[in-house]
Amino acid sequence: MGDPNLANCRYVRSDYQPPSQGTTTVAYHPPNTGGAITATPAVYRPSTSGAQVRFAQQQQPTPGQSGAWYMYQCSGEGWSDALYRPPIWIPDSERPAPQPSPEQLAQQAYNQLRLPSPQIHASPAETQLVNLPTWLWMNRGQWQPQTATASVPGVSVSATATPKSVTWSMGDGSTITCQGAGSPFPSGGDPKAPSPDCGHTYRQTSQGQPNNTYPVSATVHWTVTWSGAGQSGTFPDLTTTSNATFAVAESQALNNAPR
Repeated sequence: MGDPNLANCRYVRSDYQPPSQGTTTVAYHPPNTGGAITATPAVYRPSTSGAQVRFAQQQQPTPGQSGAWYMYQCSGEGWSDALYRPPIWIPDSERPAPQPSPEQLAQQAYNQLRLPSPQIHASPAETQLVNLPTWLWMNRGQWQPQTATASVPGVSVSATATPKSVTWSMGDGSTITCQGAGSPFPSGGDPKAPSPDCGHTYRQTSQGQPNNTYPVSATVHWTVTWSGAGQSGTFPDLTTTSNATFAVAESQALNNAPR
């Protein structure tokens, strides 16, 4: 059984019609008996409304008053409320605002997502060298799922964006896609060793380019899911883009190359 605290409770318009004006009792004749049982229809209001239980005939709408009869219903993940609540008359002026569906709350949460653009890191740290592997990675502290939540009383839905891959545009016409944030260059590592998961090797210097640098961009692809109120789903992927410039020079001495 689901948690009743996550129940989706709302007023639903009913097709109930009260007895004719002036009728105070309803006669019920059970089978195989000659007697009659007199029943008086009554109406229940939730305790949160502060209203007292009233008989249906006491709840007749005021002549000329616009409104409708409503049923209060609740449901949750893996369960359904079996409690019968008789309909209540609610004037249009007091009609409860329709409660958003889980999908609508999910859309609100999706709109509230604020995704970072992870900072670009590369090694060598300053100037890249022709024919020497460049290691690429993103700020690990920002490479984390991001969550936003939208709620109404009794219902809460969250949307979560998770970084999955990053597409690098290296400025020299090359584009690479890495399935993760990339690995930082280790202290004391071999400068001729390529990155195990995200790197690039320039074959030409950036001399003659604007500002003698290559424009580099890293576009992170985020998958987005939502869950709540016993339901779940997905949204279209999101992207964020970070930018940098790399100066690329001829390699004069690999052994002295700064990392």
